[in-house]
Amino acid sequence: MKELQTKRLNLRYITASDADIIYSRWASDPEVAKFVTWKPHQSPDVTRAVVDFWLKDYKNENCYRYGIERKSDNELMGMIDVVGYHHGKPVIGYCIGKAYWNNGYMTEALEAVVNQLVNDGYKEIIVEAVKDNTGSNRVIEKNDFKLVDVREAELSAVKPQIVTINSYRYYAESNEQ
Repeated sequence: MKELQTKRLNLRYITASDADIIYSRWASDPEVAKFVTWKPHQSPDVTRAVVDFWLKDYKNENCYRYGIERKSDNELMGMIDVVGYHHGKPVIGYCIGKAYWNNGYMTEALEAVVNQLVNDGYKEIIVEAVKDNTGSNRVIEKNDFKLVDVREAELSAVKPQIVTINSYRYYAESNEQ
């Protein structure tokens, strides 16, 4: 994984020293966690344990995990990563602290990660969002993902409530200029 830069952002490796910031800026926030597959972290120790797992995962050559840092002040605002692979296709997940919503940061970060994945040879990329998460759906659509499926399903094993999930695909060939 190589670190990425955009006009306003550094997409960089997460470090152990980021754990307390991650906890305070988004991982402990119920509003941030409302539509994601994990529950808000109950303590900084939970976040530290998750970060330790992520750091070990960087050894995997298929790991794409970025902290989203604003260039103007080096403030860590959120994360974006490949959370898994579905039939060899990368599945992207992301979150950003509430204080940074509605500024276009996630749209910019998603574009950079998609471009990197395409440059690395992926022809199809997957991202899903709960239908009620209008902000996330807008971010996805602004990045030329196509809605391919809408289904009712559990949000995750740890959050078993039934939600409507929009499933999107990005097709590299149809977006080449």
